[in-house]
Amino acid sequence: MRLGLKLCAEERTATELLADAARAEEVGFDFAAISDHFHPWVDAQGESPFVWSVLGGIAAVTDQLEVGTAVTCPTVRMHPAIVAQAAATAGTMLEDRFFLGVGTGERLNEHVTGRRWPRPDDRRAMLREAVEVIRELWSGELVDHDGPHFRVEGARLYSVPASPPPIMVAASGPKAADLAGEIGDGMIGTAPNDDLVSTFRANAGANARAYAEIGVCWAVDPEEGLRTAVERWPNAGLPGSLSAELAMPAHFEEAASLIGPDELRGSIVVGPDVDLYVERANAYAEAGYDGVWFHQIGTDQEGFCTFAEKELLPALRPS
Repeated sequence: MRLGLKLCAEERTATELLADAARAEEVGFDFAAISDHFHPWVDAQGESPFVWSVLGGIAAVTDQLEVGTAVTCPTVRMHPAIVAQAAATAGTMLEDRFFLGVGTGERLNEHVTGRRWPRPDDRRAMLREAVEVIRELWSGELVDHDGPHFRVEGARLYSVPASPPPIMVAASGPKAADLAGEIGDGMIGTAPNDDLVSTFRANAGANARAYAEIGVCWAVDPEEGLRTAVERWPNAGLPGSLSAELAMPAHFEEAASLIGPDELRGSIVVGPDVDLYVERANAYAEAGYDGVWFHQIGTDQEGFCTFAEKELLPALRPS
């Protein structure tokens, strides 16, 4: 199983994210996943740098680390032609070590341009067409596209990588997993659900990958880790479609006022016990995932990286 680190752009400045990426490579992580947000989920997280600027910096401070967005919405806030250019440039700088993670997005980030927030089925249809546009433009040929959701007129990308980056499609349910298998080179899942992975692989290519995120808060005291998670990442406890439909960090804070330690205790791994982290990672491996990345919630990134270097990675990669 490939092991990664979350570069959490909702909690870290652009400069800190560069240091986190360099440290991830030094520790021995295989890859990193960086979020693409306009807003943080709640104000306590405090940051939201532009991912495409940060990726250029990451390319300059790493040599081997694979990096991908987790995830970009290429349909509302940004036209797919612009995402295609941004991702192609990232691919030229992170040669053969960049993947484009895409998804249908959240209203939190996409409403800022004033466009209507589409219904879920419409968002999936838009994502399908957007991926088609992105792949066309990555060919380096002149593209004209007139589809139900997007128009492209006389566009050609001159700066493209030698090989197109893999496109990983986010999926939390069977419809999205089915779409990921059809249009993606991989899937980014949300739970150790073997049915979700099976649905994805039914339509996916032989080399398709499935990744997922594991929320953690390493701390010497497990209760301290849990308190940090409640303060900094209460959105992890919100049910159903709220994460996609709420528009502002203030709305998430109102909803998260109902979230306490008990609501997060089972979903986020906390404390210093490496066996708990290994158990959670193994659950994803048993469900058929090819890789997981760990999202260390809060500011103690170095504490987690030291723990990962000395205990977690050796435990997950027994010699």
